[in-house]
Amino acid sequence: MRPLFTQQVTFIYTRDLDTGSAFLGKILGLRRVLNQSDLCHIYEVVPNAYLGICVDHEPPKNPGLTYSFVSDDVDAHYTLLVERGVEFEAPPAYSEKFQVYSAFFRGPENYRFELQTFRDPDWTTKTTITEPT
Repeated sequence: MRPLFTQQVTFIYTRDLDTGSAFLGKILGLRRVLNQSDLCHIYEVVPNAYLGICVDHEPPKNPGLTYSFVSDDVDAHYTLLVERGVEFEAPPAYSEKFQVYSAFFRGPENYRFELQTFRDPDWTTKTTITEPT
């Protein structure tokens, strides 16, 4: 049996830590859980999953990342973020191809974020861990 992972952290990079942190904390409403020597601020997304924003590396010109926030109420999050000044690519819509209801927006340094709910019957939200096949 493989050892289990207990937490997950994704790091994104910015030239301006104050602006990036304000986006994650004030706009998205995430709770900052750690300040790493004013080089990285780490925010809790959900228990045991975190998003860090750092100034210790140059941000990529075209970030090849979409950071998805999964929620049962995409519309409520969309409305709240629009009220907080977030500009979305389009209102939430259903994707037949991926069987998700989602909306996309850009954050610090042009990172792409998504609000999403799965409508695929094969998706599970259970937290049970199974061995890879």
